[in-house]
Amino acid sequence: MILALLPGAAVAQQAAPVGPGPAADAGPAPGQRLTVDISGGISQPMPIAIPIMPTPNAMATPAGNTDALGRQVADVITADLKNSGLFAPLAQGQLRPVAFPEVTAPAYDAWLPTGAQALVQGFVQSNGDGTLTVGCYLYDVFSKTEMVRQGFVVRPAEWRRAAHKCADTVYSRLTGEGPYFDSQVIYVSETGPKKNRTKRLAIMDQDGANHRFITNGQSMVLTPRFAPSRQTVVFMSFENNQPRVYVYDVGSGRKRLVVDQPYTTFAPRFSPDGRYILFSMIMNGNCDIYRVSASGGQATRLTTSPGIDTGGSYSPDGSKIVFESDRSGGQQLYVMNADGSNQKRISFGGGRYATPVWSPRGDLIAFTHVGGGFSVGVMAPDGSGARDLTDGWQDEGPTWSPNGRVLMFFRTARGSGRADLWSVDLTGVNARRIPTPLDGSDPAWGPLLP
Repeated sequence: MILALLPGAAVAQQAAPVGPGPAADAGPAPGQRLTVDISGGISQPMPIAIPIMPTPNAMATPAGNTDALGRQVADVITADLKNSGLFAPLAQGQLRPVAFPEVTAPAYDAWLPTGAQALVQGFVQSNGDGTLTVGCYLYDVFSKTEMVRQGFVVRPAEWRRAAHKCADTVYSRLTGEGPYFDSQVIYVSETGPKKNRTKRLAIMDQDGANHRFITNGQSMVLTPRFAPSRQTVVFMSFENNQPRVYVYDVGSGRKRLVVDQPYTTFAPRFSPDGRYILFSMIMNGNCDIYRVSASGGQATRLTTSPGIDTGGSYSPDGSKIVFESDRSGGQQLYVMNADGSNQKRISFGGGRYATPVWSPRGDLIAFTHVGGGFSVGVMAPDGSGARDLTDGWQDEGPTWSPNGRVLMFFRTARGSGRADLWSVDLTGVNARRIPTPLDGSDPAWGPLLP
């Protein structure tokens, strides 16, 4: 059966098999499993067919007719998989129409000549209670086997989430990687001349859809970061010309100071469990990293060396913190225990290193590398294996996708000062611009939506 939504939920947290056939974890026989090898990057993305999803009965919904939604759902899945760089969806002109009864009984012989190795089929159905059911099926064309079937029951307004979840299911099954398409990004939306920019906080889906502003631009804002729950955000604001860190409740729109002190505070970030907020504070001419309870209270100082210590980011298990410091004479990266002990430098390459952020998988630290220009790179937590992933004139401020395979960052154009959001995967090959209504900077990728 298909799990229905609980009141107020957006998408079923789990999806049971749709219709007759094997369970969702059933797959092809041993030796026949279709996979994408991503261990060393990919030179030939997997050809995949994603035809328009039929509907058993064309019905009007608040989001449009189910016939039209079938095309839109297929388009979102196609875009997600193509943008990953690992798949080459066939053009719509190469795809044959699929009738509803064929969704669970693919015409494999008709798909073989297209060269598609995998086939994604599904349907969109309007339910009597006002919800939609989106079915999602993955087939191995060559072995003629079903690999996955899932169903998602959603409110009509949430049909894009069902499409992202279907794409996540296909991506995870074929790559072995965790999902990341059904997620959101918060960033700083910018407009205006170079020396007088208006900067507002905005939230959008990872593909740029469902965009909305959450501040009005009256005060400049920087470095927003999601809490693990996604219900709150920390950011720096210049409200009343005082640079301070605030906590913002996304649902209510209320905000409060992280610490009510007459000092400059900046560079905030939540701990993985959401209990603490790291931030930097300038006191008595020295900039150090502090930790405070997310609910407020007395801040604990974690660094004490002369110079600028900032940009703290926790390891996924919360036991360590990576940060940047100029204590050696230039910006470099350091790692310390969560209580501030055992501080060790880990960056020793040429140039300077800044804005470190620990991968959600724990295996890498992303950073901004400042040499002849600005580039985004990664290294192991001990500093080994450092490599740049981008080569733009000014690429900086990386943030990790929920599965730790993709980085989003912002790229500033030479001369104009205008910035755009970009993403790149760990191969460094698949770089692309993320669409935003205005210019954008300081992105922060949130966790998967529930």
